[in-house]
Parts: sequence; C-alpha cells; structure tokens
Amino acid sequence: MSAAELDANAQKMVAEGKGILAADESSATIKKRFDAINVESTENNRRDYRELLFRSTEAMKNYISGVILYDETIRQKAADGTPLVQLIAESGALPGIKVDTGAKPLPFCPGETITEGLDGLAGRLKEYYDLGARFAKWRAVIDIGAGIPSRTAIETNASALARYAALCQEARIVPIVEPEVLMDGDHTIDRCYEVTEAVLNEVFNQLYVQRVRLEGMVLKPNMIVPGKKSGQKASVQEVAEKTVRVLKSTVPAAVPGIAFLSGGQSDEEATAHLDAMVKLGNLPWALTYSYGRALQAAPQKAWAGKAENVAAAQAAFTHRARMNSLASRGLWSAEEEKKVA
Repeated sequence: MSAAELDANAQKMVAEGKGILAADESSATIKKRFDAINVESTENNRRDYRELLFRSTEAMKNYISGVILYDETIRQKAADGTPLVQLIAESGALPGIKVDTGAKPLPFCPGETITEGLDGLAGRLKEYYDLGARFAKWRAVIDIGAGIPSRTAIETNASALARYAALCQEARIVPIVEPEVLMDGDHTIDRCYEVTEAVLNEVFNQLYVQRVRLEGMVLKPNMIVPGKKSGQKASVQEVAEKTVRVLKSTVPAAVPGIAFLSGGQSDEEATAHLDAMVKLGNLPWALTYSYGRALQAAPQKAWAGKAENVAAAQAAFTHRARMNSLASRGLWSAEEEKKVA
C-alpha cells in the first residue's frame, strides 16, 4: 500500500473549492432520470449525456475534483474515440468507480438491507486501477422506521464498509466511505441525529479494527435533516449546526475531508446547507460536496437528449458546480444563486 499516493489523492478529492460529481447511476436509475426528460436510455444516449458533462471545461477544471463512474462508463469512449476516463483526467479531476452491487434484504431484519459486492472485489479493484480509477465508492443504506435501524443492520453494514475500504487501500485506491441514513421516513431531526451518531461511531470503530488508513479515505455522509414524511421543516442553520455537531463527535480529525451526499434535497437546499456548515468554521476537516442529482437535475432538463441543447446543458452544469464551489468555501448567497450562467 502506497500511503503517500493514497493521502495525496484523498487530499486532491477534497481540494479547496472543488467537489465530487457522482455520475455513477446504475442502469435502472439513469433510466428513471431519462424517462423524466423523455430520452430513451440507450448506451449511446448515456454516453452522449456523460460526455457533455465531462467536456464542460470550466466546471470540470475549476469546480470538480473527481467523478464517480459506473462500470459501463469507465469502459466507454467518447463519440470521437477518446476514453471518457481520459477526458476526466485531462480536466485535472480524478476518475473514480462505484464498486458495490447494491443493497439486498438483510436476513431476519425486515425492512433493512445489507450492501453486497465484497466477493471478488480485490480482483475488480485491480482491473479498475488499470482502467484509471484512483478512488472508489461503496454505499451502505440505513433506513429509519418503527424499531429500525437494528444493531444488526448498523454493525453488518459498517463491517462491510470497512472491509471494502481496506481492500481499496490495498489496491492503491482511495475509498469513499458512504454510510447513508435515509431521509425518507417520518422521523424528527433529532432521531436522524441519534441514528447518524450511532452509525458513524460504528463505522469508525470498524475502520479502526480493519486497519484502514484514515488519512487516505474520504467520508460521504448524510446531513442531519427531518424525514421527508415528518411534515417538519428545519432551518438551514439548524441543519448546519446539528450536522457539524454530530460529525465533530464521531469523525476523527485525521480524515482529510467530508464530501456530503445530497440525499434527495433540492439543488439549492443542498448548496445552502453546505455553505452554512462551512461558515460555522473551526473544523478539523475540509467540507465539500459529492452530489449526483443536485448537480445533474438542471443539466439533464436543459439537455433533453438534443444535440442542439448541449451548450445550454453545460452552462446549467457549470452554474450548479460553481454554486457548490462557493458553498464549500462559505461564499455562497441567494444573490449569487440568481446570477444564472
């Protein structure tokens, strides 16, 4: 394991003013996104759409530190034959890869899941490194509901995350450790806090047990928000304060950075929350974004599968990336948001 290489790449992923583009939608998820804009989910359409993002020069060079890819995408070539991985690397961003195979029902734990994908992972990581990947992502899903999450769900998912992270580091790949506490339920913001605290404590316990180098990883957590079905609305300030508080009590200072998931928040909410957290200041790690939908919803809508809309889609992507870049430095404002690209 090359500690220096891992640490340098982890630092690069959370570089000031830059964040990670999550473009690793599974075939089923991208189909849903394309259905919403009336575009058929063919291999060429998926390639054209992702190519337009990776060729958004201003956004990629200035605001994106890395791109999480799906297995199909890391092997694809642009229309002119250039590998998509090469487009990403040429912009100065690091190519990354989603390596889990999804959440499956957890035995004896109704309503809970365990993320799979450890079988054969060492071999796949070696191949992905050769294809250009320098970091990876694995998402554990923790649901809040009546009587859940169980200790079983928290511990088995934390253990799998740590095993994945150790395998990544052995393969010279920086692991993004993503324990996502879902915001889908009817729970309060305080219940979200309590569950997230328990999950993060167990994740770092397992990372320690499995000898994962904290300086060579990036954490991708949820923010502390009330459940979507709770009917409650928390202020931007409350979300920021509670999220920072839970992170300070669970995440060691050795971790170079935290790249938040947007988790179903609107584009602007995800940006405002990040900005408010950074403005609190006095943090031991860098805070940034690793957004999928919150960076892509606007460009997808602008593109709508038409070649003549590529420039408009790239402008929409650049605007969202710039807003989040400002937020990651605590410089975002609602006025800036209105200065549309």
